[in-house]
Amino acid sequence: MKFWLPVALVLSIALGAKAQTAARTASPPPSPPAQKSALDAALFYQLLLGEMNIRSGSPGSGFSIILDAARKTRDPLLFQRAVDVALQSRSGDAALQATQAWKSALPESTEANRYLLQILLALNRVDEAGQALSVSIRDLPAEEQNAAIGSIPRIFSRVQDKKLAADTVEKALEAALKQAPTAAAAWTTVGRMRREAGQVAQAVEAVRKAVAADASASGPVLLALSMASAAPSDVLPLLQNAMQGQVAPELRLGYARLLIGQHAYPQALSQLLKLNADHPTFADGWLVHGLLLLETNQRESAEAKLIKHIELARSTGRDPSLTTGLGESLMALAQIAQRKGQFAQAQQWLAQVPTDADPIKLASRQADLLTQQGRIDEARQVLERIRANTPELAVRKALVQSQWLRDNKQVANAHALVQQALKSHPQNTDLMSELAMVNEKLKRFDEMEVLLRELMKRKPDDPHAFNALGYSLADRNIRLVEARQLIVQALQLAPHDPYIQDSLGWVAYRQGQFAEALQVLQTAYKAKPDAEIAAHLGEVLWVMGRRDEAAVIWREGLLLKSDNDTLTETLKRFHFKP
Repeated sequence: MKFWLPVALVLSIALGAKAQTAARTASPPPSPPAQKSALDAALFYQLLLGEMNIRSGSPGSGFSIILDAARKTRDPLLFQRAVDVALQSRSGDAALQATQAWKSALPESTEANRYLLQILLALNRVDEAGQALSVSIRDLPAEEQNAAIGSIPRIFSRVQDKKLAADTVEKALEAALKQAPTAAAAWTTVGRMRREAGQVAQAVEAVRKAVAADASASGPVLLALSMASAAPSDVLPLLQNAMQGQVAPELRLGYARLLIGQHAYPQALSQLLKLNADHPTFADGWLVHGLLLLETNQRESAEAKLIKHIELARSTGRDPSLTTGLGESLMALAQIAQRKGQFAQAQQWLAQVPTDADPIKLASRQADLLTQQGRIDEARQVLERIRANTPELAVRKALVQSQWLRDNKQVANAHALVQQALKSHPQNTDLMSELAMVNEKLKRFDEMEVLLRELMKRKPDDPHAFNALGYSLADRNIRLVEARQLIVQALQLAPHDPYIQDSLGWVAYRQGQFAEALQVLQTAYKAKPDAEIAAHLGEVLWVMGRRDEAAVIWREGLLLKSDNDTLTETLKRFHFKP
């Protein structure tokens, strides 16, 4: 907010004006006619008295004096000063009085209406704020209306009754919703307000109307992306249709990320290919494309995309927004080199990672590289040296250390470490989940189940605890009906997750339903080539008498991760020699 000039400055201006007048009298230069000022002697002393009252601890008297002067002169700066005095005195009613007087004296003032809207909302007079909003939007120049409409959700964010806020805004935007130039922005704003109010169906309908008003607008697509998890069956067709045309690269990348989150990898790869083709200098598109290719074990293609990302990121200079992405690419390239057995090249990539990259990810990658070279003690020291100077980093450090210990057959140490971390962070569900996995490795199944049941209560929308317990039961070949129920529940929460599909295939196999098991496991393995899924799929094929196919799958699994416990145990059990 702007503030009225201090008294000393007012005096200096007045004295300066007298000095200029004297100078002109002594030697008058050519000049334009002087503008008549409203600051006569009486007004000057009225303002001086008002400011002195404020400074002496009587803001109420000062407010009244300045507001009176504002009414006499119809000066917007004086009205604004009166409002500011009231706000500084925490007198909302006085601020509203001054703003209403300002609006009455200068009805065309957009600044007065802006103040009026904000004060009404601060006083929780939402209906009146809606009326002020309607007038404010109407009085703006046409070229400024869409930007103002887009800012409305932020302005109304403090209103506690979100449904009332949404109703009020939709009513205030009634005219804008019907006018072609503003309809898309207005419906998008209504959709955002409905989403915040939890009115998902109405928010989806607003998105549809926004797209119908302007199919090229970015706002409705961005809103749809934010609602995809809440209403996938309604929103995904809208997004699919939008992606048929030209959209901003950030929006196409957002859609690709959404597909990746749903494990719809082929569709995501298709979007990323189009993104790279349409926007070849958009660095983030190459990064996400490369990471997804690496995730799906297409290493050669992944390497090319990641190198392209590094070239683009470095060509833009030291843009802080690209630092994280640059580190991700370099660490991914190190992983590819490591899998090829090119340890020196992997270390060279890691040496280029920016110093402000994620310390947990970098240390984990360094430890993995050292472990593969048999340098176990050095690997463990790298993880221990991580500087965890925030609670979040401390938890992440404990998690990555425990996973490394589990992977390297030091499960008892992992158990002690996670228990210690839980003493400092007893409510952390990630640590609880990790302890459950450690307990399973130690065959402490009762303790594991207690933890997983607690996680189900705390996070009923998270599929992982349901899947973990269901898989554990299936793997031990006990309580198979219950195991299937748990896994099906997990699959309902994450229908495209290949690891949960793997669990469903495994429990079907345990129940003797080989045809179902084969179909589910093939789908899972196609979506996510993984050593553990390969172990299960190969076993089903072997038991069904399709041993040549099983051999192919098992050999592929060994190429993916030769030291996977499930795979090596399976090969040993069936006396399979790769």
